[in-house]
Amino acid sequence: MALLIETGLSDWISDNDIAREVQRLYPGTDVRTPSTLGDPSDITMVAVVGLNDDHPKRLPNLQLVQKLGAGVETIVGNPNLPVHVRVTRLKPDAPAQGIAEWFVAYVLRHQRHMTFHEAAQRRAEWVPKAPIYSPDTVVGVLGLGHIGSRSARMLHSVGFRVMGWSRSPKQIDGVTCLHGDAALPELLGQCDHVCAILPSTPQTVGLFDAKMLAVMKPGSQLLNAGRGDLIDEDALITALDNGTPGHAVLDVTTTEPLPSDNPLWAHPGVTITPHVSGWHLGEALADVGENFQRLKAGAPLLHEVDRARGY
Repeated sequence: MALLIETGLSDWISDNDIAREVQRLYPGTDVRTPSTLGDPSDITMVAVVGLNDDHPKRLPNLQLVQKLGAGVETIVGNPNLPVHVRVTRLKPDAPAQGIAEWFVAYVLRHQRHMTFHEAAQRRAEWVPKAPIYSPDTVVGVLGLGHIGSRSARMLHSVGFRVMGWSRSPKQIDGVTCLHGDAALPELLGQCDHVCAILPSTPQTVGLFDAKMLAVMKPGSQLLNAGRGDLIDEDALITALDNGTPGHAVLDVTTTEPLPSDNPLWAHPGVTITPHVSGWHLGEALADVGENFQRLKAGAPLLHEVDRARGY
């Protein structure tokens, strides 16, 4: 039994760095990378960012796919993945902290009129403008799992009035929690900022269509660090042109990397960051090694995904 690390990325943590860290944490573990693959039939677990169509074909004895992150839609939706192959994801603190910081940073950027002041500086103009008062500002968080609840608590600690939304009931101290489809438009109409950290599921794909965008508070800000397919991007551009919402901050897009000719790049109501909000894995690589040990021992896995639900 061997573990294959294959991220397929050149601008993130390297496969070799991940392999070395897993081996440091679990000495003696048979960890391989594409350059040290050897016999593909040895591989029983693969750790990936996204599952390639040929992974199941190349790895005939694959038993477990470990996502090096949270979103698993490209894995559970892969038609070539045999039904017996299990899927796990990570729930580390480091990216949860990073994503929460990303939300806070861009909400505060709006509250403190930083774009306005930067433009005034370029014109050498001294133009005072009162910041927006945080206790009067309502921030909504969509998705109250590991990352969303962390984000909601951090936003509350800054002094915002925080509302949260999830499919099922949740309780978070200091946060007004709503749940269910009927409650979402109610929340959107009250929020000055909406922070989305939802997974990609059949229920969330295209959730922010023209109808849903239209119920947002005029001039509000939509921030998405969940999955790009949550938002109908054509509908978003039209909605931004109409001022509802007034601005969008997107760390994820439907197609990544975002093509250079995509109109989102040039729209004055859009801020793009290249999927960097939850960059660091921190202590989570220990879970990769732990799941490999558990797989070998036949023990319950950490953070196993229900493939039917998609999370």
